[in-house]
Amino acid sequence: MTERIGLIVGMENTFPGAFIAKVNETPGFHADLIKIGAVKERLDMNYSVIVDRLSHEVPFYRFFLKNAALAGAYVINDPFWWSSDDKFFGYSLAAKIGVAVPRTVLLPQRSYMKGIDPSRSLRNLEFPLDWEAIAEYVGFPAFLKPADGGGWKNVTKVENMAELMAAYNASHELVMTLQEGIEFDQYIRCICIGKEFIYPIQYDPKRRCYVENDGAFMPKALENQVLDGAYALNHALGYDMNSVEFACRDGVPYAIDFTNPAPDFDVNSILPKHFNIVVDQMAKHVITCAREGRKHEPHYGYRRYLAQEASERPKRA
Repeated sequence: MTERIGLIVGMENTFPGAFIAKVNETPGFHADLIKIGAVKERLDMNYSVIVDRLSHEVPFYRFFLKNAALAGAYVINDPFWWSSDDKFFGYSLAAKIGVAVPRTVLLPQRSYMKGIDPSRSLRNLEFPLDWEAIAEYVGFPAFLKPADGGGWKNVTKVENMAELMAAYNASHELVMTLQEGIEFDQYIRCICIGKEFIYPIQYDPKRRCYVENDGAFMPKALENQVLDGAYALNHALGYDMNSVEFACRDGVPYAIDFTNPAPDFDVNSILPKHFNIVVDQMAKHVITCAREGRKHEPHYGYRRYLAQEASERPKRA
């Protein structure tokens, strides 16, 4: 029986075709772009594995993928798991498991949707904020950025209190974080596949491009810290496909960005030699998942409910 591998993509052009071709080189496997129309609540699923590269931007796909996981497909990344994450939670999680992160503060929104009455709806909020204490904890320079953002959208570097207040006042209804600016001497982006494969590449965030080099670009001790940090984060987050970025200062790698459910796989960005490795590893991983018959565990309250025999399930009083 042929195992089917589905792919959901957006505007990217180089990875989808290369990935599909690589999977289809293996006898017994067929990869294609999955087509999704109206979705029934009782889904008949004929894909063993689905690789999701777009549901973070198209909610319809995310709703479908939760249904697909319930119907038996193994979805990369697990839509129940990653959609509950945000950037700020990631920083808190990293700190909890011992991965170095910049000092970060979550800030209340500057503005609220129509119908919110500050005098009645926001009685739990401390007001005014102690901006001096916040700035003292984080320091300058700092970055004001969304708590659940990505792609460098709505990110502002601030050098002093006046710039911070101007940027915060312009953030409107976005929930923002203020984060310590790490003046790094090296920046590394790790492409992570299947939790175990971690591939560090030198990156220049100022030019937003990867750096071409012929060999090792960081000391072994730093490399081990980077690999250990990326490994720990991916296992803690439960991601099968991710990129983890570290800004390195004085020999310490600080995790900067690491909740990326659809990391950049474009050949023009990551360069051909890295692209070929990523395509090969993604193909190997989905084939392994299909061969092993991987499934997602049920989530939330119905995990225990489904595990019980019908006679043992709670009855309505």
